[in-house]
Amino acid sequence: MDDLSWERIIVAAIVLAGALAIAVILRLLTGRLFKRAGDTRWAWDDLAARLIRDLAVPVSVILGLWFAAKTLHLPRGTLDVTAKVLVAVTIFMVSLALARLIANSVSSFALTGQGGAAANVTIFANIARVVVIGVGVLVMLQSLGVSISPLLGALGVGGLAVALALQDTLANLFAGVHVLASKTIEPGDYIKLATGQEGYVVDINWRNTSIRTLSDNIEVIPNQRFSDTILTNYHRPAQDMSIMVYAKVAYEVDLDRVEELITGVGEDVMKDVQGGVEESSVLVRFDDFNDATVGFHVILRSTEFGDQFLIKHEFLKRLHRTLREEGVAPPYWHHRVVLSETAAGTTPGPELSQKDGLPL
Repeated sequence: MDDLSWERIIVAAIVLAGALAIAVILRLLTGRLFKRAGDTRWAWDDLAARLIRDLAVPVSVILGLWFAAKTLHLPRGTLDVTAKVLVAVTIFMVSLALARLIANSVSSFALTGQGGAAANVTIFANIARVVVIGVGVLVMLQSLGVSISPLLGALGVGGLAVALALQDTLANLFAGVHVLASKTIEPGDYIKLATGQEGYVVDINWRNTSIRTLSDNIEVIPNQRFSDTILTNYHRPAQDMSIMVYAKVAYEVDLDRVEELITGVGEDVMKDVQGGVEESSVLVRFDDFNDATVGFHVILRSTEFGDQFLIKHEFLKRLHRTLREEGVAPPYWHHRVVLSETAAGTTPGPELSQKDGLPL
């Protein structure tokens, strides 16, 4: 190798080192840009900063390799092969970056549609990621001179065989897509199935849906289950919901006075307890006569399914205290026995018994 060749090698090494230095600088700058974008409330600047960060280093290195190869004055054939390889690598790296960008965009759009619910939807993001990477791989093979037409035909035949072998998996996939597209359930919703499973929807992926129960356990349900069971969504059409509280009072009390007391307690609970809907009306409905009591329902409202338990807890405590302070008779169980004398004037004996005020 002559002196000129060594000079070219040194220049190529300098070019490559400069490209690596630029890559490091860009990495640091894009890292600061990404951090700055994370401090804003707008999600799209985070996605743009991540795309720049993902592409800065590989593009700089690939350009450095290309200019280094040009500096070496490689033979035409070798240079063409190098160009094809670098183009293929560039396409692949851009595909990965775009796949991440589109997947994150889909997730951000889904979260925006849910009003900022603290949950994620991976099924659409995964589908978008697979499609973008698949298209990128095909374009990369085409750039390398590989004919993709036979590959597409083989993928079609193979896809049919895979579809037949993975019927349950594909059924879960399309069921999950249908559930999200129809907005039957979304992450953050509280649902209950007819089979008994209930909880907050955490994630819907390509095969199953994860829900978090009130005991903070995770239950995994196949997506296909949602298409053949009755489902109750407590967050549709709105998150706030009515709460039915059942109680009883004795026959001897003034029901109008009791209704006034219950309404006052309910309004205080709606105002003071977290999760109560302050502007809602507290309704009292007497609805049955029991053996010794009058039963009634109190209708309250909570902003979300999980808030009802604290509201019921506080309402019953305050109602019990208020009724005791007002001297309202509690609905105790009691028996009354009626004695009658015989015709001969003998000692009276138990002849007729009454339970809870009603003849037996």
